[in-house]
Amino acid sequence: MNHISAQDEYELERLLALSNLGVDYYEPKLGLDFLTELAARVSGTEVSLINLIDSFTQWSVSSFGVDVSQMPKEDSVCQYTIQGGPDESFEVRDLSEDERFKDKFYVAGAPNLRYYMGVPLTSPDGYNLGALCVMDSNLMSLSEEVKDILRLIARQVVDRLRVNNLVTKLKEQNKSTELSQKKLAHDIRGPIGGIIGLSNLMLEDKDEVEKEEMLEYVEMIKASGSTLLDLSDEILKRKSDSNKQQTPSPKEGELNLNDLRESILSLMAPQVRVKGVKLKVEVSEENQFEPFSKIYVLQILGNLLSNSIKFTESGGEILLKLELIRKHMDLVLSIEVQDNGLGMSEKQIQDILQGRTASLQGTQGELGYGLGLNLVNQLVQERAGCLSIDSKLGEGSRFRIKLPVN
Repeated sequence: MNHISAQDEYELERLLALSNLGVDYYEPKLGLDFLTELAARVSGTEVSLINLIDSFTQWSVSSFGVDVSQMPKEDSVCQYTIQGGPDESFEVRDLSEDERFKDKFYVAGAPNLRYYMGVPLTSPDGYNLGALCVMDSNLMSLSEEVKDILRLIARQVVDRLRVNNLVTKLKEQNKSTELSQKKLAHDIRGPIGGIIGLSNLMLEDKDEVEKEEMLEYVEMIKASGSTLLDLSDEILKRKSDSNKQQTPSPKEGELNLNDLRESILSLMAPQVRVKGVKLKVEVSEENQFEPFSKIYVLQILGNLLSNSIKFTESGGEILLKLELIRKHMDLVLSIEVQDNGLGMSEKQIQDILQGRTASLQGTQGELGYGLGLNLVNQLVQERAGCLSIDSKLGEGSRFRIKLPVN
């Protein structure tokens, strides 16, 4: 049996800790830019970045001195920073003299970076989620006092990310309460209708009702039931009228299918362009403007598409189909990703679904195959969804996901 290694198991737990922060890489949370600029000012460097690193990509969620949003994990310097222990800095005095980095585009070309110093962004449970780094085109040397200050700033970055996540969860709970109220209104209609029906039968059948007092009680039951039923109708009608008057707009923490399509195209554009593959996104017209929670959605799609991109040859095609299905009061996001890449054997599919697969290389030597899909599988399970995979070696792969999104 192909058991996952201890190193890969740790990496998967790190990726889950990162995903549980709920960070939207496309629209990063507010409150980070000040800390990024502070790091540059304190160190006296031209560039400062807050980078979060998943299984495929380094995401720059805040930047100072350079305009960058992402790069492949294997091209980054910060991938080495997160390999150290908590608060353990990683410093490269001259990137152009280091065999690991001298040919990277940011060293060999503009902005011709030379100096790098990074400290890990460590979660309370000890996982390095990314790095706060400072860089410069000149050779530099930072004092231990400055490095200590950068470590303090890194802790503030993690605290800010955790606070942002807490706020998002509280808003999600408020939305859940509103949904519960709607469900309650529906649920009480049945029993109340039964009470009123029974009352009518008793009032119409004079032979069964002999006491005046009993008639008064029945009248009271009917009046109370009618009042509650009217209240239920009013609650539902108010919500229905609001929906009819205008298309609901997504609130913070929400998306609709059209917004998701644009986010995904922007999110994956650099990877698609570098690899030379085509990405097409199809959105079902039904419920396309209905808002839904985006918790884990971008993480799942980002990892799923990154996997297809890495295992599809240049010139290949990837198709993403998105559909939002309403089942009574519930919303289910249907995701289908189809590529014409390398494909997988039945054993590889079962290893992924059972969490046993390790990292493999993509068509251009990229790493991250198994862990990315392992992460997708775990995130889908956490949202009570389901994942299925159809694939054959040399014939591409099709991934289907059903994900509850309220």
